[in-house]
Amino acid sequence: MRDTIYDVIIIGGSYAGLSAALQLARARRRVLIVDEGLRRNRFASHSHGFITQDGVDPAVIAAQARAQVMNYATVDWLAGRADGVQLAKNREPASQHIEVTGGAWRHASRRLILALGVTDILPEIEGLKERWGRHVFHCPYCHGYELNQGRIGVIAGSELSLHQALMLPDWGPTTLLLNQAFDPHADQLAALAARGVAVERSLVKSIRGDADADVELADGRTLSFSGLFALAPFKTTTSLPQQLGLDFDETPLGSIIRTDAMKETSLAGVFACGDAVRATASVALAVADENLAGVAAHRSLMSGGIAHG
Repeated sequence: MRDTIYDVIIIGGSYAGLSAALQLARARRRVLIVDEGLRRNRFASHSHGFITQDGVDPAVIAAQARAQVMNYATVDWLAGRADGVQLAKNREPASQHIEVTGGAWRHASRRLILALGVTDILPEIEGLKERWGRHVFHCPYCHGYELNQGRIGVIAGSELSLHQALMLPDWGPTTLLLNQAFDPHADQLAALAARGVAVERSLVKSIRGDADADVELADGRTLSFSGLFALAPFKTTTSLPQQLGLDFDETPLGSIIRTDAMKETSLAGVFACGDAVRATASVALAVADENLAGVAAHRSLMSGGIAHG
């Protein structure tokens, strides 16, 4: 372990982590960013809904943000995976600090920000994984406009998909592909009809096509769509929150780390933000969350060591 004890270690160097690092760097705090290089939206070629960056390749946004943050002399970057974290006694003064490990390296800090990504658990449908982010999407606000009011399909994963199907007619004629995920009752069918949503009950066999998304059904028919939407459950990409014993909240799509209004977790001195703390995700929301977390971590440093709860 280096002799340097960072003010803050940030695990996750995507939009959220970089936003926090920028606030801390501008406060002249010593920061280490640990990043595995697996952005959640790495499958998409364009990002939408983030003002001044609408339509820009998300990889370009991330690269520009990293370059700007790394212009600050107090920020270090470590490319790799953090797989261990624990509270430990500092040498001097006798206060708490946090040790983060990964492979052969070990670093310590006074505060920790978990800007963790999540892994989407995609439906087991042939051809879907290869088209995730290109023809199959999760967010209408991010990708609906670019479908140019073409035909849209919603692949149901549970009854939650009803809400998505009711939203999407604002972006194009919509079909709810039930895929045997649930059976709508009479009131739900009436709501779908009122929004002009068609209902398809046949099982989805596969997804084909390069320009459009061609859905092959189990009964032999093929339906063509300009784009498909699917609500994918998610899971955190690491066990670090569990190692720290952090509290979680359950959502219909997965567990998220519990934080207060300032993005501090159930363990004092540990902050979290980004996709791992909210069920709805976008680049803009990730940047906003982590901006707040960076400011909160800085302010907490003024009060001294970490309280061991």
